[in-house]
Amino acid sequence: MTPFQQNTSADSPHFYRKSLLFFLFFVSGFAGLLYQIIWMRMAFASFGIILPILSVVVSVFMFGLSVGSWLGGKGLPYLKKATKRSALLFYALAEIVIGLGAFAVPRLFRFGEKLLLPLGGMDSPEYLLLSALVLGLSIFPWCFAMGLTFPLMMDFVQELRWRDTTSFSFLYFANSLGAMFGTLITALFLIELLGFSGSLMVGALCNFSIAIICLGIGIKNSFKTDLVQSPENQPVPSDRSQESIPNFLTTLILFATGFCSLAMEVTWVRGFTPVFGTTIYAFASILAVYLFATILGSLWYRKNSKRGQTFTITQLTGACFLFAFFPIFMSDPAVHPLILSLLASIFPVCLTLGYLTPKLIDQYSMGNPRHAGRAYAINIFGGIIGPLFASYLLLPEFSAKLTLVLSALTFGVLFLVCLGFLNTSYFFKWSIGLAGTGCTLVAIFFTGSFEDPALHGEGTLVLRDHTATITAHGHGMRKGLNINGVGITKLTPITKMMAHLPLAIRKEKPKSGLVIALGMGTSLRALASWGIQAKCIELVPSVVQAMPYFFQDAHSVLNQPNVEVIVDDGRRFLKRTREKFDVIIIDPPPPIESASTSLLYSREFNKIVAERLSEGGIFQQWFPYGEEKTLQAVVRSLTDVFPYVRSYKSMEGWGFHLLASLKPFETPQAEEMLSRLPDRAKVDLMEWTPEMDIKSFLNLTLKREIPVEPLLNQQDKSIYISDDQPFNEYFLVRGFRDIRSRNFRFVR
Repeated sequence: MTPFQQNTSADSPHFYRKSLLFFLFFVSGFAGLLYQIIWMRMAFASFGIILPILSVVVSVFMFGLSVGSWLGGKGLPYLKKATKRSALLFYALAEIVIGLGAFAVPRLFRFGEKLLLPLGGMDSPEYLLLSALVLGLSIFPWCFAMGLTFPLMMDFVQELRWRDTTSFSFLYFANSLGAMFGTLITALFLIELLGFSGSLMVGALCNFSIAIICLGIGIKNSFKTDLVQSPENQPVPSDRSQESIPNFLTTLILFATGFCSLAMEVTWVRGFTPVFGTTIYAFASILAVYLFATILGSLWYRKNSKRGQTFTITQLTGACFLFAFFPIFMSDPAVHPLILSLLASIFPVCLTLGYLTPKLIDQYSMGNPRHAGRAYAINIFGGIIGPLFASYLLLPEFSAKLTLVLSALTFGVLFLVCLGFLNTSYFFKWSIGLAGTGCTLVAIFFTGSFEDPALHGEGTLVLRDHTATITAHGHGMRKGLNINGVGITKLTPITKMMAHLPLAIRKEKPKSGLVIALGMGTSLRALASWGIQAKCIELVPSVVQAMPYFFQDAHSVLNQPNVEVIVDDGRRFLKRTREKFDVIIIDPPPPIESASTSLLYSREFNKIVAERLSEGGIFQQWFPYGEEKTLQAVVRSLTDVFPYVRSYKSMEGWGFHLLASLKPFETPQAEEMLSRLPDRAKVDLMEWTPEMDIKSFLNLTLKREIPVEPLLNQQDKSIYISDDQPFNEYFLVRGFRDIRSRNFRFVR
C-alpha cells in the first residue's frame, strides 16, 4: 500500500480534502465544456455556419489549454517564491478570469463580426484567415486561464504532501467527468430552459463559486501546509510496472494521440451526419461518448496503477491502431448503421486514449506540476493541429473515410516506433501487425461510405470543400441534393413558387430579388426569369458547382449579367450589404430542427431582413414541416417584426410559404397574378407541368391561404425564436412534456 492510499477512509481529513479537490475540478470541467458548446454556437452566428469555425473553436480551446498548462507549470515556482502565497490562491484567480469570459466573449464576438464585414464573402482566404484570428483572440485568454488550472492544482496537491505520482490522472478524471456532465446538461437542458445568456451565467456562477471556496481556504490556510516540500516528502512511484521510455517517445506519442483524437472527432461529426442527422444533439452525443469513454479509461488506469500493474505503452498504442478502424467499419452503409452502433464504435479507441494519456503524463511528471504541465501542453498542442488539419486539408481533398484511415495508420506508426524502443512479446507484436494490416486493407478496398458515388447510382456527382461534402444524384425529376449525406432538396414546383409567389403578389413591378440558399438553383432560375437583378447567397461553394448537374441551362443562367451568386453566410451578407431588395427569398436547410437554423428564423434575423427590403418589399420564408409549437414560434417571430404576414400551404399539401412585409399587401386572384408574370416567368413556372392550365396551377397555392392568427399560440406568447432562445433547435424537454401531456402535434 502506498502512502497515497493510507488514511483515505471516509472519516479522515485526507478523504475530505481529496473529495473537495475532486468536486472543485469537476465543477471547473463542467463550466469549461458549457463555455465551449455555447461559444461555438455564438461563433456560428458571428462568423458563419461552416466547419472551419467549429475547428477553430476546438483548436483555440486546446491551444489555450496547452499554453496555460505549459506556462503555468513553468512560471508557478517563481510566482510562489515572489509572493509567498499558496498555489490555491492563484488557482482561485484563474477561476475568476474564466468566469469573466462568460461576459466578455459574446461582446468580443460581436465586435469581431463588425470588424470583418468589409472583407466580403466567406470563400476568400483573407476572410477564413482573419476570422480564425479574431475568433481565436476572442476566446484565447479564457482558455489560457483554463489551462493554468492543472499545474496550479497539482502544485497545491504537493503542498498537501500527498506522496503519489498520479495526481495528474486524479485531476484529469475529475475534470473529464465534469466536462461530460457539462456537455450533456448544457445541450439537453440548460440552453432550452435558460437560453445562451442564462446558461453562460450558470457557468460564471460555477467559476466564481470555486474561486470563493479556494480563496477562503487559501486565506485562512485551513490546511496548514508549507509552501516548500522537503526532499523526503517528494512523491514516490506507485506503479511498479512503469516502463523506461525515452522522453522523445513520450513527446511523440502525446502529440500524435492529441492530433488524431481531435482530428477524428471533427471527422466523426461530418461522417456520421447521414445517420445522426443535423440537430445540435448529434455533436453533443459524440462529444459526450468521447468524454465518457475517456473518463472510464482514466478510472481504469488509476485502479490498475494502485495495484501496481498497468498496460504497457506498446499494448495501448497497438489497441488504438485496431480500435480506430471500428468507426470506419460501422459507418459503412452496407451494415445499415444506427446511432447507437456508431456511438459504440468510437468508444473503444476513446477508452484506450483515456487510459494512455494520463499514464504517459503521470509517468513523465512523477507528480511534478512543471513536468506535467509541459507534457499536457504537448498533448493538447496535437489537439490544436488535428482539427485544423482535418478541416482545411484532409476532408476537402479526401473523404471522411480516408481521413479516418489516415488517423488509424498514424496509430500504427506509433505502434511500430514503440516496437523499436520497448520490449514486446513476439506473439503480441505479430498479432497487432497482422490484424492492423488486415483492417487497413479492408477499410480502404472493401468498406463503403455515404460519400461513395455508387451508393446513389450511376452518374452521381460528389464534390468536397472546407465546408461540406455534397452529393448530386438521380435522373430526370428524381434528382436530389445531399449535403454531408443529408437530403436537402429535390426537383419540385414548390421551389419555383417560393420565387414567383412573392414577386407576383406585389402590385409594383419588382426590380431586384435575393435568394438565400441556392439548393439546386430552382428558385434562382425562377428569379432570373423575371429579368430583374437577381442575387443568390450560398454557404457551400460546391453547391454552386453542382448546379449544372440539375439544369442544362445552369451556365447560361449563372452567366447572365443580371445574375450573381455569392459564397457567404446569408445572415452575414445581409449585415454587410447596404443594397435593398424588392423580394428576399429564404429556404433554410431541412429539417426545421437543424443546428443553427434558428439564425435564419429568429426575430433578430427578421429585423435584419426588414432593413434590407425596399418600400413595399416582400419577404418569403419557407417552413417545411415539424412540431406545431415550432411553427408557432416561427410565425410569432415574423409577426413581432412584420405587421403584415400571410401564410399559404404549398401546392403539394406540405410546408408553408410565409410572406411578410412592412406594408399591407393582398392575395390577388389567379388572373391578376398571371397578368403580372413576364412571358419567361410563365414558361419557367409551368416547366414541369406543361399539361396543366396555368390559372389552375396558381390556384393550387392561392386557394390554400391560411389565416395567420390560428397559427399563433395565443395562450403562450413566450413561444418565439431569438438569437438567445433557439426554440426550434433545442426541444427535448419540451417534447418530453408535450408527449406526456399528449400535447405534441406534428405539422406537415
